[in-house]
Amino acid sequence: MRDQHSRVQHIAIIGNPNSGKTTLFNSLTGLRQKVGNYPGVTVEKKEGRIDLGSGLEVTLIDLPGTYSLTPNSPDEKVATDILLGRIQHTPTPQLVICVVDASNLERNLYLVSQIIDRNRPVIIALNMIDVAGEQGTKINVKALERELGVTVVPTVASKGMGVAELRDALTHHSSTSAGRNRQWQLPEPVHEECQELVGLLQSHHKLTANDAFHEAIALLTSSTSILERMDRFAPEIIEHVRKDHQKLDFLGFDRQSVFVESRYIWIKNVCSKVVTQSKQTGLTTSDQIDQIVTHRIWGFLVFLGLMAVMFQSIFSWANIPMQLIADGFDWAGAQITAFLPAGDVQDLVVNGGLAGVAAVVTFLPQILLLFLFLGVLEDSGYMARAAFIMDRLMSKVGLHGKSFIPLLSSFACAIPGIMATRTIENPKDRLVTMLVAPLMSCSARLPVYTLLIAAFIPNTSVLGIFSLAGVTLLSMYLLGLVAALTMAWLFKKTLLKSGTPIFIMELPPYRLPSLTSLLMQMWERSVLFLKNAGTIILGVSIVLWFLASYPRLENGTPSQQLEQSFAGKAGKVIEPLIKPLGFDWKIGIGLVSSLLQREVFVSTIGTIYNIQDKNSENGSVSLHKQMRDDRDPLTGTPTFTVLTGICLMIYYVLAMQCMSTVAVMRRETNGWKWPLFQIGYMTVLAYSVTFVVYRVGLVWGFGG
Repeated sequence: MRDQHSRVQHIAIIGNPNSGKTTLFNSLTGLRQKVGNYPGVTVEKKEGRIDLGSGLEVTLIDLPGTYSLTPNSPDEKVATDILLGRIQHTPTPQLVICVVDASNLERNLYLVSQIIDRNRPVIIALNMIDVAGEQGTKINVKALERELGVTVVPTVASKGMGVAELRDALTHHSSTSAGRNRQWQLPEPVHEECQELVGLLQSHHKLTANDAFHEAIALLTSSTSILERMDRFAPEIIEHVRKDHQKLDFLGFDRQSVFVESRYIWIKNVCSKVVTQSKQTGLTTSDQIDQIVTHRIWGFLVFLGLMAVMFQSIFSWANIPMQLIADGFDWAGAQITAFLPAGDVQDLVVNGGLAGVAAVVTFLPQILLLFLFLGVLEDSGYMARAAFIMDRLMSKVGLHGKSFIPLLSSFACAIPGIMATRTIENPKDRLVTMLVAPLMSCSARLPVYTLLIAAFIPNTSVLGIFSLAGVTLLSMYLLGLVAALTMAWLFKKTLLKSGTPIFIMELPPYRLPSLTSLLMQMWERSVLFLKNAGTIILGVSIVLWFLASYPRLENGTPSQQLEQSFAGKAGKVIEPLIKPLGFDWKIGIGLVSSLLQREVFVSTIGTIYNIQDKNSENGSVSLHKQMRDDRDPLTGTPTFTVLTGICLMIYYVLAMQCMSTVAVMRRETNGWKWPLFQIGYMTVLAYSVTFVVYRVGLVWGFGG
């Protein structure tokens, strides 16, 4: 067994979307994971280590979800290329775990048959057998193994059932699961043309019989325009394929579907032998729930209600852990102050680095709650329903519900939201979705919103259920959604004009989210957030402390020192540009420093006010009071008002303040044209809307 596994170092896990692949990956690997990108593409690369016992460990590669090995998107192409060893610097897996949704066996076996056809050693994880049982579907596992010639392990990944058995199967796997003859048959005329083409490909290009067969399928199903661009094949082969096209078309075969239909004839035959379906009376539980949550009126109200509960909970549940974190930083600041003598070093550590990091890290509980809620919505199956009910609204702006999933993902972060657009088939629809995705309020905006809402929005009750703070937070997220849909409509009518696509999407059955999977997502996010706080935000805070502390004034108050510093003078240069929005030079410093990442605004404001008022108590709680009490030394007018806070939140909703998103946009669009356009239109939009809101607010008397 040890000799056998000395050859198996990399195992790939693959499956259809919504098959529970990610949950099973998390169950097998636990915390031993690392995330990156595949070389040359922006598709996420996720790997983990599996302990098979007796000191044996292998690497598990989580491939993107795909329905087949005939790629129609970048995600599917990466999955196919890795299985076939086509990606440079990425090892070819010696074994494949194919996760199959037991409640949709027929559809899932299509991918399984393609993997077997490619002579890849494979073990099937027959997942969600509990869901299949609830639907009255019983699968004879032993019969399925005989029909496919591979090992089949029943699992319920969300409950950890079958995971130990799957590990055992990986330990005792046999390479004999590969190399079986193709079991599905083509119609005789198609088979003859295909075999003749296989022979030509083998003789001209020295391909194996298996590779030649799949190349023959690609050639026979290609359109004329694609065929003309296939310069990697000998001219006589292309000419032969043209004649094959004419012959099969004359005989009445649909070249695009005959191979799919032939495979499904065999799959249906397999299912008839292994599946027993008991009679179902009445609607399933999922169907009963869908009668409400996908209703044209009630479904939309349920969606809004869930969003309201989510944002209200973010404020209510996070208060205690946020206060504990703030108290912890206060204690740390007091200890450092007592330990270090008064001077620049103490000032740098306490009012520079510690204050800047504390101002952001305090909001970690709220960000984790946001990811928890989004994870529950996705893992439970509700995310697909949200796309379905939003399709009617999306179609009004020229897109469809599939575009809403990347937008909803952008609530967490615009980067995976933009990358998720790879599932959108129409290039113009994909580009429109990418252009508007950053308008959705990501988690990086949450600390900005929370700081300003806690400082300036009264904590009064609305309808006796929600607080005004929670409603204000929800309104910022809705503003981003409205702005995204409005700009999408504008782009579809002008720059990227095209018809409204038809929306077809699978609605997975409802299921309980995996607690392990949810905790894994929260852990990954917290580690990433704290890394940013310990590197980027700490670095910016230290630089800002220096710029706000020098040159030193011999005599002067902290406020005068700040105003005459490098940062203060730079802020005064910016101030005329942002004064029409109700912003002063201190806010200007925050806007410029947060061009890298939006949450840096909070650490910037925290550093500025700790330097300005060194006698104040450290921590984000006192920062609220400092902001409310701050006055212009000449006029005595407040720096921040309720109107200023609202305008600042609106600016951050609409402005592009994230260079990482710009970098991903450049990679996804293969150039700087669209990222620069995105920065330009979002800046103009943010400035214009903020200007109008501020001026209207002044007229209505909200400036005080």
